[in-house]
Amino acid sequence: MEAALSLPVLAGLIGIALLFDFLNGLHDAANSIATIVSTRVLRPQYAVVWAAFFNFIAFLFFGLHVAQTLGTGIVEASLIDARVIFGALAGAIAWNVLTWVLGIPSSSSHALVGGLVGAGLAKAGWQAVVWGGLGKTAAAIVLSPLLGFALALLLVLVVSWLCVRATPFAVDRRFRLLQFVSASLYSLGHGGNDAQKTMGIIAVLLFSQGHLGPEFHVPLWVVLACQAAMAAGTLLG
Repeated sequence: MEAALSLPVLAGLIGIALLFDFLNGLHDAANSIATIVSTRVLRPQYAVVWAAFFNFIAFLFFGLHVAQTLGTGIVEASLIDARVIFGALAGAIAWNVLTWVLGIPSSSSHALVGGLVGAGLAKAGWQAVVWGGLGKTAAAIVLSPLLGFALALLLVLVVSWLCVRATPFAVDRRFRLLQFVSASLYSLGHGGNDAQKTMGIIAVLLFSQGHLGPEFHVPLWVVLACQAAMAAGTLLG
């Protein structure tokens, strides 16, 4: 275990992690509300409130498996210290801000995973990386857009077939309601997945400082703080 950090330094690192979470919500808010706004189901100011609400309550529907993986399954938890945490967060935040300014649709989660791996390598070399966990994460990163493409194609074909005899008015009425469902589910997934990455970062920092006891876990206050930070970012996005 590394030398204990002073309380202000520990609080500052937690604050930086929550800032990343906030920027994640700010950066990805458009993804959550794009369809519900473009179809004029909700005005943007109401749509971000809708998305932020489901971002916040996501922890009620999902376990903390993603937080566990990021905290212990990407870089060896015993090698993570304040410098690794700061390096990972600083790199991810810088990339988020740059892509937000340039309007590039880039994943905040990918930036954080890359930052954590890079910081771990800088500290302890190749032994720092949990290659099995990183391999699974990399596979998910590659497969997720392909899976999304395939499912979207299938759903469009099925829906088109089901609605072939429906009137435009009936289709519009039904799909305006379904936009609420799709936006809610996307926001739940966003809050349940991306916020957990920040939870994992904060939890492993606390673990490295001996604040979690002998076993790694995510305290409830960390869960609530991360969900709130992401919801706030989405609200202002």
